[in-house]
Amino acid sequence: MFNKGRESGVPGLSSSGQAHAVTASFLGWTLDAFDFFVVVFLIDRLAAEFHVGKKAIIASLFVTLVMRPVGALIFGLMTDRYGRRIPLMTNVVFFSLVELACGFSPNFTFFLVMRALYGIGMGGEWGIGASLAMESVPPRLRGILSGILQSGYSLGYILAAVVARFVLPTWGWRPMFWLGGLPALLAFYISARVPESEAWKQHRAPSTGAVLKIVATQWKSFLYLVLLMTFMMFLSHGTQDLYPDFLGTVHKLAPAMQSYMAILYNIGAIVGAIVFGQFSEKLGRRVTMIAAMSLALLVIPLWAFGTSLAVLAIGSFLMQAGVQGAWGVIPVHLNELSADSARGLMPGLAYQFGILLAAPTNTIQYALRDRVGYQWAVAGFEIVTIVVLTILLLAGMEQHSRSFTKKVISD
Repeated sequence: MFNKGRESGVPGLSSSGQAHAVTASFLGWTLDAFDFFVVVFLIDRLAAEFHVGKKAIIASLFVTLVMRPVGALIFGLMTDRYGRRIPLMTNVVFFSLVELACGFSPNFTFFLVMRALYGIGMGGEWGIGASLAMESVPPRLRGILSGILQSGYSLGYILAAVVARFVLPTWGWRPMFWLGGLPALLAFYISARVPESEAWKQHRAPSTGAVLKIVATQWKSFLYLVLLMTFMMFLSHGTQDLYPDFLGTVHKLAPAMQSYMAILYNIGAIVGAIVFGQFSEKLGRRVTMIAAMSLALLVIPLWAFGTSLAVLAIGSFLMQAGVQGAWGVIPVHLNELSADSARGLMPGLAYQFGILLAAPTNTIQYALRDRVGYQWAVAGFEIVTIVVLTILLLAGMEQHSRSFTKKVISD
């Protein structure tokens, strides 16, 4: 996939350097997602352990999401000022240690504080990883590698489901968080193998104030990206976070079967992200995202109203293929729309402000469940989301394959 040396179209970066940069970004996002989704499979267990209602545990997901913009701001500014490598290493170690601490929680208050701190780490990782990966590969590979990078989120979900299936029944809930401390080892790999971004070297801002000023001058574009990401968060979190609980509540699936279903539909998510990411090179970023969401819209009856395990399995597989197919285009789309000297901050901050505004997703769906039933709560929420996203994409723009460096070296 990666060409040799100077044929890459990325000045100063060898093919091995490209591969290491993408690998580090992918693994960082995968392990970050794993740490987030562990809680999704522990809602009932944690509620019983801490003697609180299920709504309190769901609220901890809300707290994590709310704190993510703080991480995006802190680590985004670090990334544009001091490079991609050191902030990425710092971020990975930080969120790993916090996740480890979650496993030692003596009560709900301590757990809630740890999940808030974890939100800061999670909020910082995506912006660093996405900018590093997209700046490290030639334009012709951005689409498929964008899909691969974003599929790390789904792979993290799969890992959480596997751990929930095999670790939880035998060892209990605490070791699931302790495993989240292992990603800290990734810092050694980043330090040894990952080169600094050439694009960052060329466009490095002279100060953090300069970075903020650049974002301020592009406030209209930034606000558009925030609005886009808000509804993209409605799309993903509205179809993922409560779905295991939905399967257990409505369809009475046992926890083991919920885990198997999560593994299945996240395989669909990985396939969708990579396939639609590649399609975006030919069809364009926005058209591809609309096509992916159209697939998701079409399978809502199977996903939400299926009456058999087979129908639910097919529906959930195709639903996540569509949802994450659209998401697979996001890393490249946001980076191409962002200013060169603020690429570490602008995509990540827009992404995380989107999650801030969409943080009540789980709470809203859970409240709608009491009014219209669980099936219509999730289905209606996603129908409206997909319609609004389509309008936003049609009204927006893209800068397909634009250069991130001042000089591209070719044959």
